[in-house]
Amino acid sequence: MSELRKTSSDEIYFITMTIMNWIDLFSREIYKEIVTENLKYCQENEKLEIYAYVIMSNHLHLVCSRRDENLNELIGRFKSYTSKLFIREIENNFIESRRAWLLQLFSQNAQKHRRDRSNYVWKYTNHAKLLKSNWIVEQKINYIHQNPVKAGIVTEAHYYKYSSACPDGPIQVFEI
Repeated sequence: MSELRKTSSDEIYFITMTIMNWIDLFSREIYKEIVTENLKYCQENEKLEIYAYVIMSNHLHLVCSRRDENLNELIGRFKSYTSKLFIREIENNFIESRRAWLLQLFSQNAQKHRRDRSNYVWKYTNHAKLLKSNWIVEQKINYIHQNPVKAGIVTEAHYYKYSSACPDGPIQVFEI
């Protein structure tokens, strides 16, 4: 699934999860809510510790670790489960103007990449990077928080709701 190997509780990773074809799936609030609800579940039930995050229009960045468990395995299940929820929402939400186009692309991706499923939403890799120093951790957190600013979505990082830079964001983050 990614560059991640079996992890231990003292390892912190920078992870990027990207929607296939860089489709702006998260331009709709409902899909961002699916991500946040499932990240919260992973925090509460799967020992996921999130230190920083941002949900952009077509990708998600995390600085995270998983206490005493394999982070790669959890990310794989997270992507599989959220993919099913995205597809269900797309199929059942007749207001979604991109409905037919999204379903066609995700189906074509599954066929093209020979995945054992009918739809393929997330890119296979996570671009996981082990963060080996406090300086690198801080650099990645700053990068994450500046993503919506550089994209022109907000003028200051703390204004972006779907980021750990926002004090009222939907996901609780841990102190490092």
